[in-house]
Amino acid sequence: MTIKDKVINLNSQFTKELPTKDEAIESIFINGYASVNSPDRVGDVVPSSVWEKGMANYLKNPIVLAYHDHDDPIGRMVEHKIDEKGLWIKARISAAAEVFNLIKDNVLTAFSVSFKIMDAEYNSVLDLFVIKELELLEISVVSVPCNADTVFSLSKSFSNDEEYKLFKSQFATKSESAKGLESLEEAKSTTSKEIGMDPKELQAMLEAAAAKAAEATTKSILDAQAAQKAAAEAKIAEEAAMQDRINKAVAAVTPSTTGAETLLKEVEERFAKQEETTKSVLAGLEAALKEKATELEALQKSKMTFKDTKPGEVPYEEKEKAYLLSKITNKSIEDTKFGRELVTKYAGTAQPGAHLASATWELEVSLNMENEIRRRLVMAPLFRQIAMQTNVMTFPLNPEAGDAAWVANTAWGTTTSVGNTVVHALSAVTLNAYKVATSEYLAFEEEEDSLIVLLPIVRDAMVRRVARTMDKAYLLGAGAGTDPVKGIATYDASSAVTTTSTGSASVANLIALRRDLGAWGLEPRDVVYVVSTDVYYDLLSDTSFQTMDKVGASATLLTGQVGQIGASPVLVSSMFPTKAGGTVTATTNYAALAVAPGNFLVGNQRGLRFDTDSLVETQRKVLVASLRTGMTQLTTNLGQGVSVLRWS
Repeated sequence: MTIKDKVINLNSQFTKELPTKDEAIESIFINGYASVNSPDRVGDVVPSSVWEKGMANYLKNPIVLAYHDHDDPIGRMVEHKIDEKGLWIKARISAAAEVFNLIKDNVLTAFSVSFKIMDAEYNSVLDLFVIKELELLEISVVSVPCNADTVFSLSKSFSNDEEYKLFKSQFATKSESAKGLESLEEAKSTTSKEIGMDPKELQAMLEAAAAKAAEATTKSILDAQAAQKAAAEAKIAEEAAMQDRINKAVAAVTPSTTGAETLLKEVEERFAKQEETTKSVLAGLEAALKEKATELEALQKSKMTFKDTKPGEVPYEEKEKAYLLSKITNKSIEDTKFGRELVTKYAGTAQPGAHLASATWELEVSLNMENEIRRRLVMAPLFRQIAMQTNVMTFPLNPEAGDAAWVANTAWGTTTSVGNTVVHALSAVTLNAYKVATSEYLAFEEEEDSLIVLLPIVRDAMVRRVARTMDKAYLLGAGAGTDPVKGIATYDASSAVTTTSTGSASVANLIALRRDLGAWGLEPRDVVYVVSTDVYYDLLSDTSFQTMDKVGASATLLTGQVGQIGASPVLVSSMFPTKAGGTVTATTNYAALAVAPGNFLVGNQRGLRFDTDSLVETQRKVLVASLRTGMTQLTTNLGQGVSVLRWS
């Protein structure tokens, strides 16, 4: 089974070297195995063979971090080697690091490696994951090692005599035999003075005593060496047994064939034989899938990350700033100061494309801002929307084709038994997508830092302008000239439903609109009321109006919805002209409308697009945001599908 884009950390412990007495304490060197071949606490095995290829990218920037925190670099790797035990490294730790003293005082003694798994295999017999291919991301100093089998030793040089004496006091000062040998001359002098013994005899006696002491010391040393040798041989045997177990697991992995490929091959062979019935073939496949389900379940439960790290994904807000800034400055993302800071900040993360300016950021920002525009729309979400390949598209339409006929019993078998004959003819409707655009101007003198502050203001202003323009067009657009989209209200040129401009609109007026829809208004859930702010406040004083707090969970989730009338939602839009003191004109007399959304269609040719250019004569840059959209009526066979309430 192949595993991709998983990040895993394996920890081991290290040895440190302190500076000598004459060196300035600016850094220390630590060395040890960052990864070993034995299984770690979560059952993962990293063979030595994967490191040569897996370190290729890391060696370009061999950084050492603290606790896998990308904001906390503490040193760099200066040397490494790969042997039969694993990956050994030597690193220099800067004295400027916060953990410098913790490393120096032997509090932190463990390495941890963070890498992305490119391929791995699960051995269900040994319950091990064997990593087949990886990419090393970084090496950290951590507090809790993942691999408990790694043993480290302390190699230390001393800064002064007092530190050396303290270290020396932890051991026996001398052996008894050494004491005897050291005081030989003193004993010889004292004895010859206090005892009247011939100096030659005394010399012989002391030499015999020294020889005996030396023999005893030699025997003690040989016994100790024998015990150490036996312990070492036992440990070697234990490590050999463990290595044999790992080698078997690694050998069981076929580099060119993954678990999924093996399963696919089995499926193909089963179908190729055609010797079993369909039921038995399916039963065999079920068994094979259950077998692989064990592997998948083990993978899901495996703690594939063993680290204390921060999420490395670049937040959307920073992507948006980087993209808009690159458009305004007419530079690539990585060429801007902010873009370079992003690359540095998120370098080494597991997110694809985090190291470089992603080509997908433009699409992501465009879609997000387009969605922001559409979230602000009241009218557009009411209608069915389609994606247009060109700015003009023609759609076939099946109009109302009349009625069928009842056939009398006496006409069975005659020429009239087939009912009325109707010639079927498809009609067509044309939908145009018109361009809506807005622009912002920024002076040349503005630096990147000031532009970063202005970007959220510029972004929100452009989003609001495009949303307001689209909403107004869908509602009141003239359908000609610089106002090319024909609005819903303008489709109803003959509605006789009015209310006095000096009075108040009521629920009864809106019910009259639904009645005016004819066949389109029979099903209340297929009708939507859109009212002006003036009508909305009039409705609040009408006791029969159900506001949202009374409707509750039964209300639909539409932008701008304030209530419902007879199961038809009521939306309020600020795009209607405001009634001023009861005085209205032919262009300001729209008060509300009832619409059957099923009779209208909205088309979108492309998403939100950004363009920029420099205006040398005014020393400004212009940023233009644009999209293409349009709306059309489908049929008039059952009426317009919209009825408008006007101030009289």
